[in-house]
Amino acid sequence: MTTVTDSRTCAVRMDSVSKTYGSGDTAVRALDDVTIALRRGSFTAVMGPSGSGKSTFLHCAAGLDRPTSGRVVLGDTDLTGQREAKLTELRRERVGFVFQAYNLLDALTVEQNIVLPLRLGNRPFEPEFLAEVVRSVELDVPLDRRPSKLSGGQQQRVAIARALVTRPEVMFLDEPTGALDTRTARQVLQTLRNAVDRWGQTAVMVTHDPVAASYADSVVFLADGRLAGELARPAPELIAERMTHLGDW
Repeated sequence: MTTVTDSRTCAVRMDSVSKTYGSGDTAVRALDDVTIALRRGSFTAVMGPSGSGKSTFLHCAAGLDRPTSGRVVLGDTDLTGQREAKLTELRRERVGFVFQAYNLLDALTVEQNIVLPLRLGNRPFEPEFLAEVVRSVELDVPLDRRPSKLSGGQQQRVAIARALVTRPEVMFLDEPTGALDTRTARQVLQTLRNAVDRWGQTAVMVTHDPVAASYADSVVFLADGRLAGELARPAPELIAERMTHLGDW
């Protein structure tokens, strides 16, 4: 696994992180002593069989869930033991999220959806930067349009722009192309790739799709809650072959 310990070069670090749900005979160990560091400006895909701990990995790394043991460090901030109010503030100000469900509010326009995290944090937005973000995600629609009038690919671009507009330290993506057709999915993935390359954005994406994972700089594999290897910029065929040995393909 990548070894990075300096907060100037490390965006997220997980040290011996375990997560157990339930107790006694019904306890499920979703993560088992995971240690990994993710470099700033990198695009990491996380893959594994169903039940391997992918979503728990993302939720713990993003501060959405608390590890049972171990610690998670965002930049130079240890999330361990932080109060929920502080974690909420950290997530709002320093982390971006993109999910399979676009989670857009149809009562708001496209522009209002994009700047919503800034409004919630009482932070001003710069129209010039907003325009640059919109261009970077290739969102070629009127900003006063409602999300329900957009295609799935356009709605996901709005969601990505919303995640980028806060200039997050890390952007976490949970199956961001799962609801899209193949052609649209590849366009959205190229948008993510461009965000990493253009903005120096750090991105962590959970996916089941080898083609989607091939857009990342590295692919991290999980099996039974443990790290099970890593591949650097592999082709989809190599990713699928590795997944076969993990029991998912």
